Amino acid sequence: MTHQHFNTSTTVFVAVDVAKIKHKILVLLPSGKKKKMKMANNLKDFNQLITYLKSLEMHCVIGLEATGNYHRAIAYALQKAGFTLHLISSLAAARTREAIHNSWDKNDPKDAQVILHLLKTGYVQTYYDPLIEQYQDVQELSKTYHQISLRKVKVQHSIINHYLALYSRSRKIPT
Repeated sequence: MTHQHFNTSTTVFVAVDVAKIKHKILVLLPSGKKKKMKMANNLKDFNQLITYLKSLEMHCVIGLEATGNYHRAIAYALQKAGFTLHLISSLAAARTREAIHNSWDKNDPKDAQVILHLLKTGYVQTYYDPLIEQYQDVQELSKTYHQISLRKVKVQHSIINHYLALYSRSRKIPT
């Protein structure tokens, strides 16, 4: 994880807690005022967020915790709009949540606060979108290889646990 310093007097921090259906967003303005928002995981809501952030006319630092592949759509929309995104490690978020709240209890309002805290302190990773950076071919090949490996193991286990067991039972073994 890289440690980065941001000028907090002119920076708007945006924490996005990514989910399958609705994202939770926490915006910290330079005045210290926080604004909470919820948005659906669709282009219409992405465009409303982008319009709001551009209307602030300040530098926005956006951080998100990747959740499965659900972060890819919002990250792509935000990067296409010209924003720089930072990725928050799930492990870092879990450990920080545990330290700040003295509990492992996970819920969306806490997650957004933890993401914001990590974003403000600069413990983030730079996010690279595979479509924008044009390395999606390597990523897709990697995912394809992973799926083939899973299927291969499944077939192997089926042969060992099912077919060999049936074969050894049906065949008379000489004693």
